[in-house]
Amino acid sequence: MKTHHLIIGLLFVLLVATMSSCNPSATLAKATGFPYEIIVVMEKHFWDQEAGAAIKGELQSAIPGLPQIEPAFKITYATPEQFDGLLTYVKNILIVNINSSMYTKTSFSYERDRWAQGQVVATLNAPDTESFTAYMHENKNSLTKFFTEIEMKRTGALLEKSYSVMVMDSVRKLFDIMLYVPSDMAYNRVEKDFFWASNNAKTGRTDLLVYTFPYTDANTFTKEYLIAKRDSVLKINLPGAFPNSYMVTETNLEVTYTPITVRGNYCGVLRGLWKMVGDMMGGPFVSHIRLDEENRRIVVVEGFVFAPESDKRNFIRRIEAALYTLRLPGELDQPVVEGSSPVEQAN
Repeated sequence: MKTHHLIIGLLFVLLVATMSSCNPSATLAKATGFPYEIIVVMEKHFWDQEAGAAIKGELQSAIPGLPQIEPAFKITYATPEQFDGLLTYVKNILIVNINSSMYTKTSFSYERDRWAQGQVVATLNAPDTESFTAYMHENKNSLTKFFTEIEMKRTGALLEKSYSVMVMDSVRKLFDIMLYVPSDMAYNRVEKDFFWASNNAKTGRTDLLVYTFPYTDANTFTKEYLIAKRDSVLKINLPGAFPNSYMVTETNLEVTYTPITVRGNYCGVLRGLWKMVGDMMGGPFVSHIRLDEENRRIVVVEGFVFAPESDKRNFIRRIEAALYTLRLPGELDQPVVEGSSPVEQAN
């Protein structure tokens, strides 16, 4: 009987070991660090000269659509000798190697879960400073875009586990769509073809809008049309605290419109600042505009932030990540977070 139990115990240990070997990341510690922070590892003499300036100029470039300058990422620098211990557990790591005896051209690669679970380690190899800076110039913003999309996917995965059931149930009932937004969004209002939700926070207030309107033709997907439609919808449905006050798009500053692909389909991204007519309020917003072909309508999901005394980067990016979880009719059985991003596929 003891032999029988011993055999069973050994089989169990063997099974666990086999499973762990099939999934090495299961045995790793979880990655640490805050969103939109990154460790850059490279030799100090390169960091202090043109190569380091190129990295800093890229990763600390200003985020578009904010009322003040905020860097895309917060950088922590480490030499190769300093990079050990807890630093190897950080979520976002960029390793830069410049060595003419080892590399003949500049190349980019990345891997997941190298030292910690949930980690992304990107590597840039180059033979010399000139080749490296030329690569950075030719691929401007690619690093920022890469790590930003990684962070967006992380947030989307977290939202799938913890989200506002109230918002999910409301938008499913009203629009037959699915949308995962932060669980702290507990306030809402419903109008015809319009839904509003908010966390109503004292610091970093974040709001969500969903509205629809009939699709007529391709001219719908232009910046001018979408700004005009946004202003007309919000004037009716989002009044301010004072008489005759309402939200509009701040057109005295740049509003950008960028076409992207979401779930294999066209999506317009409108980004800029909002303000309240008749009130002293404003902040950044970002909208995703998609065509629901089954119902011949446009679906707009938007997040905006009011945080007059705080940095707004993480607030607006958190709600922007939620917009990517939108699933229209015909997509409801698809995964919440898409697979490899276009940036990952390109590299």
